[in-house]
Amino acid sequence: MTDKLRALYVLGRVARTGSFGAAAREMGLSQPSVSRVIADLEREIGAALLSRSTRAVTLTEAGVQYLARIEPVLAVIEGADHEARGTGELRGVLRVGATTSFAVRELIPRLPIFMQRHPSLRIDLVIADNRQDLINEAVDVALRFGVLDDSSMMARKLGTSARMLVASPAYLERAGIPKKPADLSSHALILGPSGMRPDGWIFRSQGKSVSVRLEGRLNISVNEAAISAAIAGLGIASTSIWGCRQEMQRGELARVLADWEMGTVDVHAVLPAGGSSKPASRAFVEYLSETMTTISGSAQGL
Repeated sequence: MTDKLRALYVLGRVARTGSFGAAAREMGLSQPSVSRVIADLEREIGAALLSRSTRAVTLTEAGVQYLARIEPVLAVIEGADHEARGTGELRGVLRVGATTSFAVRELIPRLPIFMQRHPSLRIDLVIADNRQDLINEAVDVALRFGVLDDSSMMARKLGTSARMLVASPAYLERAGIPKKPADLSSHALILGPSGMRPDGWIFRSQGKSVSVRLEGRLNISVNEAAISAAIAGLGIASTSIWGCRQEMQRGELARVLADWEMGTVDVHAVLPAGGSSKPASRAFVEYLSETMTTISGSAQGL
């Protein structure tokens, strides 16, 4: 590997890990060597690419733009190496972004088979309940729900899940079971990520559409916490099948207003716009597409 190409790979690893030390360990180098490589690269380019502090190493504005330009080139080189080997073996690091709930419930259980198939591949999970900046956070594949904001991103739809209302049997026994959407006005509502909708909750049944204004007594920004609150009997929560499947199967939650539909939510695998995606990204998205078909669809039977 030439010195310049090696320096570009080092920059990518430092940006991904946010640490000179972590990047050094991954690449089998000493931390001073990594620091020296980055310093030489910045001197050659004539711009600071990384901002160093005692807490973290982050990309500067110039660094974000530079990495966005070079990563597609590195992906092309990685793809060429992959094809030249002709073994199908994936190497390097794949950085995947996902929400806490989806990572714990659906993504991590699917990793063992994929990682067994590709023992030379390392996966970095970036778990956050806000949408990651694919470029600034150097994410190779992000899993996102709902409507995609940026149409320039490369995306593949992985599945669709029905939205639904759930509550604990104890809460429903105490507060009563709603028979129609209007009955929700007398119930405690838990507004989690799936419930924070500016247009309220929309229900449809037999060609009729009803909108319910949201006045939640408890607002929670993370699905896992909203589900825990529902299990604790604090009220009725809005979620998707993916967000509460296990609890419903165990009888900890029951579906509310099952005769009314609340629409669906799509999950997409999103890749940075422009350039070529790395072989590991394509293989991972294909694997998810194959395995997630088993959990797509309606909420019937739950």
